[in-house]
Amino acid sequence: MEFHSPTLKDKEWVQKAFDFGQTDCCEYCFGNIFMWSDIYDNKIYNDNGVFISADFTESPIFCYPIGDGDKKATIEKLLDFSKRLGVNLEFFGMTEKDRDELQFLFPKQFEITEERDYFDYLYTSESLSNLAGRKLASKRNHISYFEKTFDWKYEPITKENIHQCELLNEHWARLNREKNPEEISDEHLAIKKALANFFDLGFEGGILTIENEIVAFTFGEKLNNNTFCTHVEKAYGNIRGAYQMINREFARQLKDRFEYINREDDTGSEGLRRAKISYHPHRLVIKYSAIYKG
Repeated sequence: MEFHSPTLKDKEWVQKAFDFGQTDCCEYCFGNIFMWSDIYDNKIYNDNGVFISADFTESPIFCYPIGDGDKKATIEKLLDFSKRLGVNLEFFGMTEKDRDELQFLFPKQFEITEERDYFDYLYTSESLSNLAGRKLASKRNHISYFEKTFDWKYEPITKENIHQCELLNEHWARLNREKNPEEISDEHLAIKKALANFFDLGFEGGILTIENEIVAFTFGEKLNNNTFCTHVEKAYGNIRGAYQMINREFARQLKDRFEYINREDDTGSEGLRRAKISYHPHRLVIKYSAIYKG
């Protein structure tokens, strides 16, 4: 099994596997894998139509196989591959459907654990677009302040304005790096790679400006037939309402084409968890890890 770093040439066959699988899990977005591949040493493999990816930072940890092919045969190959490396096969980012399938194919052979820190937050695009109801009143208040205070404009990311996102990415990293140097530096590099390959990856996003100066941007890609996955949302924290505004405007850009928006997980960060819960998700995408126990 010869794993390799993802390239733009891989997008077509990977997307075909994802389209067949129709998962709600954010790990199954080619652009997301591509932009983080240098940071997490992500590598991929095509096993006769079944997509496999792995984090090779330390011992390999695999995404659960997806695609139109023989998953059982693929997992047996991965068991042999892991055995030759002297490690137990380990999966991450598994949905409930994946968990049930693995238990059926390999009964009592894997120890499966629910991973709360990696649950995805799934919202309706209608909810994020309108922010209706008492529970979201604080979001509307921030947006009302922004609209009344600033001469603002929102527009989709295009080849003509994407350079503004690159400028904000650089400036935002400089302003915030000391808070968490390694994490922010890694994210900065991943976003830089994403922006450099934005249109080839099929990303879609938006820019928020005040008096023609960028203050926020966001982007992501199609996850499945009715769900969009937002990978990045950046704004200046000292501008009240900027985050709420870019979130709402981007949802409005998407709502006629996607019923749901996946805003990914919180990685166990308390602040990020509070922020994501405060938007009252439609549901959480429950995810699991599994390790082979023989």
